[in-house]
Amino acid sequence: MTFQPMPAADLAPLFTEARTHAGWCSDPVPAELLRQLYELARMGPTSMNCQPMRLVFVTTPEARERLLTAVNPTNTDKTRAAPVTAIVAFDSQFYEWMPKIWHNPAARDNFAGNTALAEATAFRNGSMQGAYLIMAARALGLDCGPMSGFNNAKLDAEFFPDGRWKSNFLCNLGRGDVAAVKPRQPRLAFEDACVVL
Repeated sequence: MTFQPMPAADLAPLFTEARTHAGWCSDPVPAELLRQLYELARMGPTSMNCQPMRLVFVTTPEARERLLTAVNPTNTDKTRAAPVTAIVAFDSQFYEWMPKIWHNPAARDNFAGNTALAEATAFRNGSMQGAYLIMAARALGLDCGPMSGFNNAKLDAEFFPDGRWKSNFLCNLGRGDVAAVKPRQPRLAFEDACVVL
């Protein structure tokens, strides 16, 4: 088997040159681009095709003010300045969709009667989908500022009062201000983080 890696130039905007942004330009993000973003991110694999990620794209001043009530003070300015903030959440009852999205409709029952399994599956796979979202955004030319500095309970009460969706993390989206980017922090070496058996 011959592996065909992507050219280094194609990897740069996804990995090696991509940065987490805290400063933002005011350029708006079109709604159609957000749709394209989801259409691309949803294609990443999840266990049993469960697809638990749910997204709320915060774009209006009114919605942003609601969001900011739950954001930590250190993240307030960057979130206020970002053209879009995605609330990356997961559906705690994702399994209700399984008869439509999985080849065996009975798979729903594996989760419906097991809250612990459903929560773990939703969080794990929703987190993976959130990572796909970041990579898809970069592939579409958007800069990203993912963060976890907010009060989940307060955000969920504001945006998901029925309790079915639960927030995981936030991700600011738009065109980042490169002048505000800080030097990249070190990454662990292969020898420090990996074992080959």
